[in-house]
Amino acid sequence: MNNANDVRNELAKVFADLKAGVISTKEASEFANIAGKMINSAKAQLEYAKVREETPTINFLKSTDV
Repeated sequence: MNNANDVRNELAKVFADLKAGVISTKEASEFANIAGKMINSAKAQLEYAKVREETPTINFLKSTDV
């Protein structure tokens, strides 16, 4: 997963797999936990940059999808 859109797409697949019974709730929970940590990391970068009055370049938040 290279960016936020990849995370969102992967989570949608996890949800579909969970709903279809392909993966367990424990597996789905672990995927969601990791995704949350990735998003929180980018959020922390944004908050730090805001305090420093900088405009960061965060590749994780860049996407070709609009």
